[in-house]
Amino acid sequence: MKFAIARETLLTPLSQVIGVVEKRQTLPILSNVLMRLSDGRVELTGTDLEVQLVASVEAGSGEEGAVTVPARKLLDIFRLLPDHSEVRVEQRDDRLGIRCGSSRFSLATLPVENYPAFDSGTTELEVSLPGETLRQALDKTLFAMAQQDVRYYLNGLLLDFEGSTLRAVASDGHRLALFQETLPAPFANNRQIIVPRKGVLELVRLLGDADDTVILQISPNTVRVNLGSVVFSAKLIEGRFPDYQRVMPRDLDRHYRVERDLFRGALSRVSVLSLEKQKSISLEVPEGEGVMILKSQNIEHEEAEERVALEAEGGGVSVGFNAGYLLDAIGHADAEHVRLSFTPAANSCLIEDTVDTRYKYVVMPMRL
Repeated sequence: MKFAIARETLLTPLSQVIGVVEKRQTLPILSNVLMRLSDGRVELTGTDLEVQLVASVEAGSGEEGAVTVPARKLLDIFRLLPDHSEVRVEQRDDRLGIRCGSSRFSLATLPVENYPAFDSGTTELEVSLPGETLRQALDKTLFAMAQQDVRYYLNGLLLDFEGSTLRAVASDGHRLALFQETLPAPFANNRQIIVPRKGVLELVRLLGDADDTVILQISPNTVRVNLGSVVFSAKLIEGRFPDYQRVMPRDLDRHYRVERDLFRGALSRVSVLSLEKQKSISLEVPEGEGVMILKSQNIEHEEAEERVALEAEGGGVSVGFNAGYLLDAIGHADAEHVRLSFTPAANSCLIEDTVDTRYKYVVMPMRL
């Protein structure tokens, strides 16, 4: 393999695929990126066996071939080369030579045939939707995903394609975030998939400010997202996601409308003196007073209290919450006000953006 390319041209796709290449791998070749020159294009592939990214760019003429090379070393070299410089890349035996001006580098390689293949399987459902819609769906819900939960199906994010409605759902068992969008055309058939946590984070990073249409190709065990110059693939989490529709509270009889920034500021201050791990606070709305009282106390018997004005509909309430869960919820609302709604038994709380009704959040109270 031999070709010449502008530094910035190769740096962009290399930066895109590096996200899935782990620094420490049990298999040395997974620390490498697969570089292939074919039909005048350089294709870079990175994988950790769970997620794969493939990015390609034009490279002009050269000698076709393929090689695997340490990903982070290659990225560091290209980052540090002079701007707008031409880089010459050439493979010789088990080494990859890089030349740029007076700089010379020689990197060790590993056999291409040892690089793991990522089988996407046969596509069962193909979905086209705006990239901005997918980015918002993931961004509004991913914070509620579990981390290393024994209930493995919670360590990811559910994408539910039903009729013409896309729903993104994440839950760690204590809270649930839901984003729902109705699209112009119905899907070919209904389908639910659970995308692993790392795949969700990488996909959000790649989508960025995307507003173009993206194509999702769903097979029995994988999802493939074509983003133009980058193709994202991820192994799906097997298992059945809990019935989130049953979690959504019904028969809500108390509603409180509060200014988002005032509520967030009060929560942040009160949580300073809460228990470090649980971040437990009490939330009380006395009936007929139009105020929310937030309190916290720790094992040193230090106390904090804040009062926030609100608009109340229905009776009062007195419950305990993890302040961090509330802060996450209102931090993802964009409107100036948020609405908190409670069931008669106050065994769950529904938090909504008063303007963007696509976003809903359910949090379970805690005992103080």
